[in-house]
Amino acid sequence: MERITARDGASIVLHSTGTGPGVVVVHGGGVTIDVYRRLATALADRFTVHLYNRRGRGDAPARSEPYTFEQDIDDLAVVLEHTGSGNVIGHSSGGFIALQAALRLPIHRLALYDAAVSIDGGFPAAWLDAAQEALRVGDTARSFAITAAGINPQMAAAKLPLGVRLVIIRAFLRTPIGRMMGDLLPMTLDESALIRANDGPASRWEGVTAEVLLTCGADGPPYYVDLNEALARTLPRARTLVIPRSGHDAVNRAHPRLVDPLATFFGAPVTPERTGHP
Repeated sequence: MERITARDGASIVLHSTGTGPGVVVVHGGGVTIDVYRRLATALADRFTVHLYNRRGRGDAPARSEPYTFEQDIDDLAVVLEHTGSGNVIGHSSGGFIALQAALRLPIHRLALYDAAVSIDGGFPAAWLDAAQEALRVGDTARSFAITAAGINPQMAAAKLPLGVRLVIIRAFLRTPIGRMMGDLLPMTLDESALIRANDGPASRWEGVTAEVLLTCGADGPPYYVDLNEALARTLPRARTLVIPRSGHDAVNRAHPRLVDPLATFFGAPVTPERTGHP
């Protein structure tokens, strides 16, 4: 564990493991780095993996208000500079942050899994207002149930009546990971609102010059397949990969069917930049 100084003077706690080229992980919204330790361990024989909690989570400092992604991008810049790494993994809303950062930071290789990027309305957000209202009146379980069904429409539980889903969610919120995700739900909704507000054409990302691996799970939210394809048609050095038998949490489960393609991607020789599309 190492403390480094953010641009605003706060301390970022860096958790690094392994040997080899550095890879920085930008985690998703409703979790901490604890659920990414299995991924770090799986890559540690080939890479030095750097984990850090984003603002307002775990051992991270409080985030500034009103919240924007700018502080997250600034923190990532400090981590990249300190570690000397040009390799980044971004998951879920962390994928949006990493992709946004790649427009301005020296990121050479970027692997995204279920990157929460909205292109031409492709990221579902119709559920968001109802989830925010439920949370505003203090009904965390209802807000969580609405959120889970909204972002995971492919799951059987999403099709159950709301009353049944509430029973399931209340039980889940009593588990350790459920308590964590419930506590962080306000941040999940804040980030979802910003992702919705940043909807636009894929062309807004064409300035990303990093090599990009756009991954998603075959058993995860289906809209990520279309979003990745839209990004791949625009980014000058990108390709897509659908991971079989994998859901949104595949990064956390760190099965070889995802870890091995990540290791191959980060371990391969860097290819020259292209200035246009064929």
